[in-house]
Amino acid sequence: MNMTSVTPNSNGYDDDPAAIAAMAESMRTGERGPAAALAMRVVAAVGRASGATRYRRIVSAHVDSCLYHGRAGLDFARRLVDLGGHVSVRTTSNVGSLDLRHPGLVRLEGEIRRDAKALMQAYCDLGCAETFTCAPYQITHRPDVGAHVAWAESNAIAFVNSVLGARTERYGDFLDIAAAITGLVPDVGLHTDTGRRPVMVLDCSPVPARVWESDIAWAALGAVVGGRAGVRVAALTGLPGDLSDGGTTEDRLKALAATAASAGGVALFHVVGVTPEAPPDMSLGGLPVSAVTIGDLAAARDRLSTATGTDLDAVSIGTPHFSLSEFAALARELAGGSAFDERVDVYVSTSRAVLAEADRLGYVDPLRRAGGRVVTDTCTYVTPILAPTAHTVMTNSGKWAWYAPGNLGVDVALGTLRDCVTSAREGRIVHVDTSWD
Repeated sequence: MNMTSVTPNSNGYDDDPAAIAAMAESMRTGERGPAAALAMRVVAAVGRASGATRYRRIVSAHVDSCLYHGRAGLDFARRLVDLGGHVSVRTTSNVGSLDLRHPGLVRLEGEIRRDAKALMQAYCDLGCAETFTCAPYQITHRPDVGAHVAWAESNAIAFVNSVLGARTERYGDFLDIAAAITGLVPDVGLHTDTGRRPVMVLDCSPVPARVWESDIAWAALGAVVGGRAGVRVAALTGLPGDLSDGGTTEDRLKALAATAASAGGVALFHVVGVTPEAPPDMSLGGLPVSAVTIGDLAAARDRLSTATGTDLDAVSIGTPHFSLSEFAALARELAGGSAFDERVDVYVSTSRAVLAEADRLGYVDPLRRAGGRVVTDTCTYVTPILAPTAHTVMTNSGKWAWYAPGNLGVDVALGTLRDCVTSAREGRIVHVDTSWD
């Protein structure tokens, strides 16, 4: 099936169908070069497999393929470079396997280190911005509501769909850069109005309001949502406030999105009265409803913690990458306090863009004075940064807690930002959060 048309929508992000048809055909026949022809074959094959009958024009892409998983990924990227490939829309790069700003942090050597660096460079050669962040939505790029994009990286997909209201399907390696080069994606799934409608309701009103003051409650909620929704779209009711301090902040929604995407493959959720496609009067009639209780959250929190005892080797925060407001909160926690225990390594992962702004505002100096280190371009759970002797690590990230035991073979203690700072200072696992009591 040759898909060559697209239906314009009221958001104004789609070109005339005739222009889309001409674009697709010119790429298919090689008129726009061999790289575009190769990329178009990838997009078209996915479209056929998903049953799509038309394309959407995208305004941006976020590429996850720059994380090194083996030689095939590098060969594919270099093939596109050799064919003269270049992205046709604004394209950001996800984390790689190296911290190019702090090269001594990652313990990769020899051929793997060389190839990992070459892969990151190849995507820059294709025109991807050197963002190397899993959270491009923070400072780097925030698509408008209704904009069609092709984003990879699970937390970024869930965030851009849910919190920003842009539209992307779950794009992964090779398809992400193919969409960036062609500027087209199949018109299926979460690009469509039908695909974005909720099919279930999770009622969070039984949870006492004080619990939502704990940041890890949002990570725990993500685990509950992932477990119950899987890959389906859920509407959440009964959550506090709006996108403001003390309520349902973006950082809390980031934690929810990242853990839900990790625990269940969630790519879109609606928080009624908060997120762009969920007004207070959103119609939910006839949908199955299940309650979320404090017991559900506590059980999810406990499942995300595998550590026993109080031994502590490291603290890792910033998964997804630390935001500017999170740096400000960390600076407040560190103000006037003691340095970290020398036996505990403390890492904060963030993007280059956020780090530059946080440095300018003086938010990073307290971390460095306390003995902590900043990681950019990558993350501590996907590449060897932690000491080989690290066995127990504390984090405030549900996503980190979900993946690190399997990826790194460590035990995890999930705690709030305050828990992490207190534990790093005392050299042992300490929980000071009382909102769950």
